[in-house]
Amino acid sequence: MLLFEPYTKQNFSSPSVHQKFMLIQDVIQHLLNILEAKGFKPFVHFELEGVCELHAKQQRLDYQSINKKLAQLGIDGELKSEYWKNQWEFVSLFNGQSPLKEAQNLAKAMQLLPQIMCQYGASKVMMVPVAWGADKGRYVFGSGAIFSLDTRSVHIPNAIQMNVSVENQHGENLFAQQGLGEWIQYELLSNSYACCLLFLPEEDAFKRLTLRQDYGLDAELSSPVLLSGGHQGSIALYKEKGKHNQVMGLEPLFFATDNSVLHYTGDWRKTARVEHRIGATSKNYDPYLNMLFILINVLEGIGKWQTNKTLPNFVDKALPVSLYDQQHNQNESHQSAQQNLGALSLFKNDMWLVNKIDYYCEDMPNLSGINLGVKIKEMVLSKYQRSFIT
Repeated sequence: MLLFEPYTKQNFSSPSVHQKFMLIQDVIQHLLNILEAKGFKPFVHFELEGVCELHAKQQRLDYQSINKKLAQLGIDGELKSEYWKNQWEFVSLFNGQSPLKEAQNLAKAMQLLPQIMCQYGASKVMMVPVAWGADKGRYVFGSGAIFSLDTRSVHIPNAIQMNVSVENQHGENLFAQQGLGEWIQYELLSNSYACCLLFLPEEDAFKRLTLRQDYGLDAELSSPVLLSGGHQGSIALYKEKGKHNQVMGLEPLFFATDNSVLHYTGDWRKTARVEHRIGATSKNYDPYLNMLFILINVLEGIGKWQTNKTLPNFVDKALPVSLYDQQHNQNESHQSAQQNLGALSLFKNDMWLVNKIDYYCEDMPNLSGINLGVKIKEMVLSKYQRSFIT
């Protein structure tokens, strides 16, 4: 079922903002229908970080009231405090929502959270890739936990992360089996380079990647800087172990009288997932386009997993350093010149996303022969037209 008045070849050439907004949602639902027909149910959950400034007499945000308001608005998520001073995190609740509803949750949260937070303690809310000078204090070298007397500013990176898992018709997490999680991780690693504009959508998003190196914050920050896999990379597969080498899937079983945990139980198979950790918080971040990107990679991973193809090795890869192309001399090799391209040029030149959208959406009603992939690509690039010279 379409969510809006159907497109025709006559009105597609100049769609309204509302039509663009609803089109992406219809494409997401179409991909979910394909997955359901194949017997797969994907789950995708977002995490969004940001910072705020508090009113002078306010000690902390009123998280309880904020989360009550989010629930009233039908948003499957809650706000909690993060590590750094006045840093917060919006985390998805596991209410069984579809990936489309999850994208709607994040879009709504990004729109409404600043207003809600300012009602309950914040004087200013910032959804930015880097909160420059937002905290102070450095760790003692090698401690990772003990602060020194060094009170220089710390620049806080803010991420948008996506957690992905896939169940079968019996509700079993298929990432517990060998192969599917690895294939979807590989697809995301392979395709995130040319499509990094989707989740690194402004210039400060690239500065976020170099904070540890440029400002001597290696001890304080653990943000990923490369496209890398394993269970600790920027696109990580968590099975038995998580990104800090912790055992996954543990739940408290027995408690002492002081509520301390005496014994844990758990099963990592329930929590196995791929976490896309490289995205940056930004007002330019589009939850729907990123969900579209995730689901296409899920479909690609499933297809290759089912054909028993040999999983290739992925070699860690540096991301572009900017939205924009960097100058290079004429003597550089083609490979070096390619590495100097910015995220805008990479996305503009690459046809992977365009071709996959056209492939999976060729039977969408009223859209045959319209070059849907090209149109969606143009939507992504349109917000950069003033600064992007072709």
